[in-house]
Amino acid sequence: MKCYQIVFSPTGGTERAARAISQNWSQVDTIDLSAPNTMYAEICFESDSLAVIAMPSFGGVAPQLALDRLAMIKGNGAKCVIVAVYGNRAYEDTLVQMEDCAQNAGFQVIAAISAVAEHSIIHEYAAGRPNLDDCKELAEFGDRILEKAVSNKLSKPSVPGNRPYKKAGTGMVPKADSRCTSCGLCVQKCPASAISANTPRATDKSKCISCMRCVSICPVHARKVSGLMTSIAAAAIKNACSVEKANELFI
Repeated sequence: MKCYQIVFSPTGGTERAARAISQNWSQVDTIDLSAPNTMYAEICFESDSLAVIAMPSFGGVAPQLALDRLAMIKGNGAKCVIVAVYGNRAYEDTLVQMEDCAQNAGFQVIAAISAVAEHSIIHEYAAGRPNLDDCKELAEFGDRILEKAVSNKLSKPSVPGNRPYKKAGTGMVPKADSRCTSCGLCVQKCPASAISANTPRATDKSKCISCMRCVSICPVHARKVSGLMTSIAAAAIKNACSVEKANELFI
């Protein structure tokens, strides 16, 4: 059985969770959904393979860009576990969105996981997660999923969420300050191609998905979102994030 990770992880938390889930599997190949130039329509899975499909939850829904790229891939009956990674507030309809998209792409969803990772904008929430305890628990989830896949059990998990899905909210758009050196790293790494090489300090609001990759990778910490907007967002989710959430397995 060949194993894969199909991951959209702009700031690294989703990738860490996916890696933990599959750490006891055989060699795992990775498909990066954040790469804008990949020919996703040319990817076709073996029918007897197993994949972790992992995405972050942005305001309770999956990033549409990541869903669109997943939809191009040919699942060909491969088994998969869908993973929604969220910053300790709530993942709401993310898993059902991912379930529908994966099934429409030809995957068989045999498990689902919600995993907690450090919030990509307000880092005090779920700081340092997934931590060692999280990774141990996620690895145990992965062992159970692999066992189910090898035994060829195809029962569908009961995945929480609503249809129709929650509408995506308006995100915060980062921009650079005077410290920007125009190194071009954010231009190269932006999943949405929202930063131009000609004007790297600016961000195309019509393309930006507020994934915060440019903020997290800037070598001189020049890119950021509005401090006022961050404070408003932090106040709005403070109560929801006051209790440390647990990872969940649906199998």
